[in-house]
Amino acid sequence: MSDQRVPSGVRRAPQGSPAEFDVARGGVEAQTLQELAGLLRQLRRREARQQGETRLTYRQLAAKTGWSRGIIGEYFAGNILPPPERFDALIRLLGATPAEQGVLATARDRIEERRRRPTRDHAATGRTGTGAVRARSGGARTATAPTRFPVPRQLPPALPGFVGRAAQLAQLDAACASPDTSGDGGRASATVVTLSGTAGVGKTTLAVHWAHRVADRFPDGQLYVDLRGFDSTGTVVTAVEAVRGFLEALEVSPERIPTHLPAQVGLYRSLLAGRRMLVLLDNARDADQVRPLLAGSPTCLVLVTSRNRLTGLVAAEGARPVGVDLLSAAEAWQLLARRLGADRLAVEPQAVDEMIERCARLPLALAVLAARSAANPAFPLATLAAELRGAPRPLDSFDAGDAGTDVQAVFSWSYRSLTPAAARLFRLFGCHPGPDIGVAAAASLAGLPREQVPRLLAELAHAHLVTEHAPGRFGAHDLLRAYAAEQAERLDPAEARRAAIRRGLDHYLHTAHAAALLLQPGRDPVTLAAAPPDVAPEEITDHAQALAWFTVEYPVLLAAVAHAKRAGFDGHAWQLAWTLVDFLQRRGRWPDLAVAQRTALAGARRAGDRLGQANAHRDLARVLSRLGRVDEAASNYRQALALFGALGDHTGQARTHRAFGAMLDGLGRYAEALDHVRRALALYRDACHLAGEASARNAVGWAHAQLGQYRPALDHCEQALALLRRTGDRHGEANTWDSLGFIHARLGDHREAIRCYGRALRLYRRISDRYDEADTLSRLGESRLAAGDPAGAARTWRRALGILDDLGHPDGERVRALLAGAAATRGRAG
Repeated sequence: MSDQRVPSGVRRAPQGSPAEFDVARGGVEAQTLQELAGLLRQLRRREARQQGETRLTYRQLAAKTGWSRGIIGEYFAGNILPPPERFDALIRLLGATPAEQGVLATARDRIEERRRRPTRDHAATGRTGTGAVRARSGGARTATAPTRFPVPRQLPPALPGFVGRAAQLAQLDAACASPDTSGDGGRASATVVTLSGTAGVGKTTLAVHWAHRVADRFPDGQLYVDLRGFDSTGTVVTAVEAVRGFLEALEVSPERIPTHLPAQVGLYRSLLAGRRMLVLLDNARDADQVRPLLAGSPTCLVLVTSRNRLTGLVAAEGARPVGVDLLSAAEAWQLLARRLGADRLAVEPQAVDEMIERCARLPLALAVLAARSAANPAFPLATLAAELRGAPRPLDSFDAGDAGTDVQAVFSWSYRSLTPAAARLFRLFGCHPGPDIGVAAAASLAGLPREQVPRLLAELAHAHLVTEHAPGRFGAHDLLRAYAAEQAERLDPAEARRAAIRRGLDHYLHTAHAAALLLQPGRDPVTLAAAPPDVAPEEITDHAQALAWFTVEYPVLLAAVAHAKRAGFDGHAWQLAWTLVDFLQRRGRWPDLAVAQRTALAGARRAGDRLGQANAHRDLARVLSRLGRVDEAASNYRQALALFGALGDHTGQARTHRAFGAMLDGLGRYAEALDHVRRALALYRDACHLAGEASARNAVGWAHAQLGQYRPALDHCEQALALLRRTGDRHGEANTWDSLGFIHARLGDHREAIRCYGRALRLYRRISDRYDEADTLSRLGESRLAAGDPAGAARTWRRALGILDDLGHPDGERVRALLAGAAATRGRAG
């Protein structure tokens, strides 16, 4: 017998009518989802008895709530816990009294908390059952704070007024239904589902609508990425970019994200393992683009939209295909009625039929036409239908095989409804590299005062010609971007288009240049051509603001490098690539940086810009050395030195010698490294370049130490430290403290070495330089071992190994060898 009291306000039913008391008592005692579902079934039976009718069917409940029959069945079966708002609505529909509603809501929340607790414990430890075994065995159990795992909610907003697609929704519901457990051979739930169909057919709208409808089945979150597989600029999102975006959404810090794609994919799948998450991959080009993004866990569902059928995923990965065709005529009527009103359509049914036919029942075309019609309610629909009929030619990308399909004409009507200023801004989207644009950049692109632009962008968004996908960030569908470019080519002189491209590139270049110098104050600025007066670069005033700006804009900057080269702005191409170096290096985005530098180099060569070539060769060499391609890196360093020498650019030569020496040092070629860094020091001193001299002195000291020449090594590093304190170069100061630690360790003064390494580590952590932190940790471990602290050495090496494994760096094998050697020594001593 339960010792819990029925709460006040729940009256006991008369003898022989215990239903209300039973529900309340059951709510007080319910501890599991199955018990709660039993109470829902009990309420359903009671409601039928009270009304003198049969029980409400799932179909009737679905009609009353707007939920799918499948999800309602899952609630009553006890397979899925309803979200709070749905649970409250459901028990009210089933006739629960106010007091019962309170008891049942409390029971639901209690069960949710009990279910979440083991999920968090499992995610935090990677094990299940350990805590329960300890509790049952009577052993002591230490309470620990549960690890908080992020629950990303990345789905874009669902489109209001969604219509139709009943067959596809049913297929999607069936694909992710609970696996069959009856033994009768039913299909198991899918882990990958593809939505395929022609451009503009509404794949994304359908996918997002369904994803929101079933979001409660995936309580651990939803991830979303637009892969831009058919972007008009050709800027397809790579697997590296997409996986990295997901890792950032899962709150993996940049320094923990590995360098190489296989390691990134492994980390991504490890984070999703055992979690119930939905991953929506939108606008995929092909199966190869998708495969690295598959979750790999049977508890997750990956939904992919594409214009291609992705038969490779179906054949090799067992994906469940769902085709998305044109709307039926009835669904097209519903879509227009939702947007224009059924009364307006009823007045001109023949015109509506022709409009639907001319739009080929394509949702995108219908939506744009509806926006045009809604903006001009006085226009007869027959007039719009006649204008569609007389349009010059269809938009090839939307040709569904019907000669009457004329999507470009539909775009034109939305476009023609714009004010002249908004129409011009829309056309200029075709002169922008994409994938999106902020208000400040749009102002520079158009050569307008910034305060005028939000109103114009709002007008474009109202006409469904752009989308504000994040606050202040605007993008356009790839076909709309192509249409914008066509209109610009048709209506704007070539000189005007070229001037707009230049304004946009100048905006990004001048803003990025200022931000890059804030990220790394020791860099020599690039001499930029003055921006035109109608370009207003953004004001970046401190390190944090610079980092935040690059974080938002770097995809645009990467696209702008290629855009500048295509448009013949070769100086902008290499200078934009130069601005990206420090940010992308700190993020470990070596492949992106390599692509940008190769593009910059090709553009500079085409233009005969020797300074641009020299900078691109040097920065490309730095990336290639990080990627382990040392021969190619050495060739690029030599070409950079030759070009800087021919130009008489001594600081350019010095910086290149310094970087070349660092690579040679990593290869164990210490004498050659010393020669290069001595040259760098001489060049910096001749140029009276204080920050460069400090960096080069540290490099000379390090090279002497590697050769066993400790007295000159100490002298150079101590001089470097004094200079660095004057320049405020924290990265250079960290490098120099690391060098001093290494020198003292070689001299046998391990206590002083440990102190110096500690100073270096604090600075590396402050500037988020993970690789150099790991490098210093490996040497700190050696000093701790030599000082008689083998346990401390092992802990330090494990920290270093964790960082290197996260980065996917081959130096991890050297640290593993140190750990293995220490373990073997302990074993012999034991």
